[in-house]
Amino acid sequence: MIRAAVLPAVGAPLEITGIELPEPGPGQVRIRLAAAGVCHSDLSLSNGTMRVPVPAVLGHEGAGTVVSVGEGVTHVAPGDGVVLNWAPSCGACHPCSLGEVWLCVNALNGAANVHARAADGRALHPGLNVAAFAEETVVAAPCVLPVPEGVPLTDAALLGCAVLTGWGAVHHAARVRQGETVAVFGVGGVGLATLQAARIAGASTIVAVDVSPEKEELARAAGATEYVVASETTAREIRKLTGGHGVDVAVECVGRAVTIRTAWESTRRGGRTTVVGIGGKDQQVTFNALEIFHWGRTLTGCVYGNSDPAVDLPVIAGHIRDGRFDLGALVTERITLDGIPGAFDAMLAGKGGRALVVF
Repeated sequence: MIRAAVLPAVGAPLEITGIELPEPGPGQVRIRLAAAGVCHSDLSLSNGTMRVPVPAVLGHEGAGTVVSVGEGVTHVAPGDGVVLNWAPSCGACHPCSLGEVWLCVNALNGAANVHARAADGRALHPGLNVAAFAEETVVAAPCVLPVPEGVPLTDAALLGCAVLTGWGAVHHAARVRQGETVAVFGVGGVGLATLQAARIAGASTIVAVDVSPEKEELARAAGATEYVVASETTAREIRKLTGGHGVDVAVECVGRAVTIRTAWESTRRGGRTTVVGIGGKDQQVTFNALEIFHWGRTLTGCVYGNSDPAVDLPVIAGHIRDGRFDLGALVTERITLDGIPGAFDAMLAGKGGRALVVF
């Protein structure tokens, strides 16, 4: 019996409870978690913005040590440190054949599997394939990647979502170039990773935007050169900070219609807006045909940073080892499993960066 955070039903409070985890079968790996990040996507799963089979063990951003492996697993062995990859690509579907592994249509098939059993016998699913909000987990072999050399195991949990998403939003989706100006909307875990990625990309002016004035110090430590507290005049303030033009690139990490629209309005004529935040179906963003023509701006979505973890993790690890990317700067609170509901409340209130569950 191990402890885990279970979502019994959509909209229900999390239950921190004991579960029965099976031994790994063929092609599976059992991992003892070192840490798991509390991501806004977990909150979106709990409130139904994103749909997965329930009851489920949540948590998709994690790292730990291999306990045992099933038949046929050769790329990791007991004792290895690994990062969890919640969206493994199948390599065979149409997006994968185009090299767009982040759009793999089969990536979340594992979420429908029975992952474990509750103490009362209920079948539990793995929320986003990996069920990282637990002392241990069993996952499919493609869901684990070796922790890059020189990256602390606990902090490596952040690589599994926040860092790959923020890094990829800048380097793959928005393709920020040296000297360009960038605005990042939302200074949570992903936003802080995005700010660091923009700094590494060589952006000149980097504007951080958030509803909380208390996050300014966090944002500036991550690379922001300017800080704007979100309001009805945000786009105007950003244009003032960029010679009246607007930024070259805006990255939206919130997932709200008003924020997406403001990010778009904050870019210059011909500017680029990348939407990372996951919003609900009720969040409708509207544009008129004339302004689309006149401004010539680009609006794009971004899934998992448009990243290939196997390719991007070694690159990011190089920046971590060389001191250019600070994983610890993303973490504003280290908690236990019992602290996850409180971390959800903090996210809803717009507080803090990334809460990290440390086992």
